[in-house]
Amino acid sequence: MSDATPPTPPPLPPQPAGEAAAAAASPKRPAYDPATDPDNTGVSQSALSGDVTEVGRGFFRALFDFSFRTFITRRLASVFYLAGLIVIVIGAVLYLVTGILNGVAALWFNPGAGITLIIATIILVPLIAFLAIVALRLVIEAVVALIAIAENTERTADHTRR
Repeated sequence: MSDATPPTPPPLPPQPAGEAAAAAASPKRPAYDPATDPDNTGVSQSALSGDVTEVGRGFFRALFDFSFRTFITRRLASVFYLAGLIVIVIGAVLYLVTGILNGVAALWFNPGAGITLIIATIILVPLIAFLAIVALRLVIEAVVALIAIAENTERTADHTRR
């Protein structure tokens, strides 16, 4: 019941292992390193090494891309966050000042209601402003993460088609 033929070795690869490792270690283009990305847009610095006006044209080209193949959300996320923060702070200051002034005005005809309004304004307005800032941040991060997933999926699909 024993077989007298010796086992055949597996076939050898077309190139030696050292050459394959060297070819894999030296990619044709530099890998994207998120730590060196100053604006965290996912665009490598080598893509930005050209003329500065090319970058602006790329933004406006992406802005008016009706096929929505280029995403600008990651580039504009910080602008939206800053604008949202400004709106939240202005609203909070207006509500704080209005609430305190209404509380002071209410002190003349109902001291209990005036004091309650002042205390509630001092406690609730900053709390609601803080929660609005957290909600704004969560929404913007969720949108940016969704766009990043879409970009990475598109890149993966491009690599698998080759």
